[in-house]
Amino acid sequence: MTVTPSDLSTSETDLAADQDFSVDAAAEFDLGIPEEVPSADDPSSRAVARDLDGVGFTLDEFASLLSKYDYNFKPGDVVKGTVFAIEPKGSMIDIGAKTAAFMPMQEVSINRVEGIGDVLEPGEEREFFILSEENEDGQLTLSIRRIEYQRAWERVRQLQKEDATIYSEVFATNRGGALVRVEGLRGFIPGSHISTRKPKEELVADFLPLKFLEVDEERNRLVLSHRRALVERKMNRLEVGEVVIGTVRGIKPYGAFIDIGGVSGLLHISEISHEHIETPHTVLNVNDQMKVMIIDLDAERGRISLSTKALEPEPGDMLTDPQKVFDKAEEMAARYKQMLLEQAEDGDPMGVAFAE
Repeated sequence: MTVTPSDLSTSETDLAADQDFSVDAAAEFDLGIPEEVPSADDPSSRAVARDLDGVGFTLDEFASLLSKYDYNFKPGDVVKGTVFAIEPKGSMIDIGAKTAAFMPMQEVSINRVEGIGDVLEPGEEREFFILSEENEDGQLTLSIRRIEYQRAWERVRQLQKEDATIYSEVFATNRGGALVRVEGLRGFIPGSHISTRKPKEELVADFLPLKFLEVDEERNRLVLSHRRALVERKMNRLEVGEVVIGTVRGIKPYGAFIDIGGVSGLLHISEISHEHIETPHTVLNVNDQMKVMIIDLDAERGRISLSTKALEPEPGDMLTDPQKVFDKAEEMAARYKQMLLEQAEDGDPMGVAFAE
């Protein structure tokens, strides 16, 4: 069917009729269409505040509910947060609280850093420790250092449990000993547990092998031993019954301390000779070089026990002919070890103890 312009024309009477029908239909069916429809950005189109007295709870109660479930942060909590601003004195962290939390520069790491940028970058997400309650501005104070501190103590406790040997750099010395850092914690090496011929002051920047002596987080005490680490290393290459050459480094009323390859062993007065000795000074002098036999290795306490009595061809030779003891040391040690093995086979507990 083809439509022509004449078909589209309508009489004024027909239009009037159509308008009357539209008005009458709208009135009859009440379509609910307002006379003026506002545009989308018209303020009059926004929702009108209504009276909430009858809804069961107030706006204050609703705010309190949000505070309870969305912002219930307390000191000691570990929370996830996102770095969104880095400042010279600290960093602003979004942890989902009412206001951004703040982490001071001194709380950024357990280690010394030049600036926060060495540790954090904007947009980075990580865990933070809540240090304090909200201040008057509703802001929380955060810390990374505290998390690292707790984990460092956990780590050193585990290392102590494993009796591990660690290496650490000496960063300072004092009258009592040397200071090192272990997992970021400050540790102390007492002077009596430093085994080196270097003057203590020259140890700064040296890396030393160390064993744990005391790990006490409550008292903030981390004590280590250089001597124990060296003794253990030496012990791994030593055997009971072995003859070694040593140098007398110190003499006490109860015996002499003999340096054997960088570690110290004790030659007790009762192990110098079969003959009775009033004092070691009557037999030994500091810097004397001698052969000694190892009769006990105590790795846990870092002690090496020595003997020249077991090397005497004849009782009393250490007093009358120490050179003879030196010359026949290996021969006498072989006889001694054979004797110990025979005692062990016969079930002699002394023989078993020495033969192990």
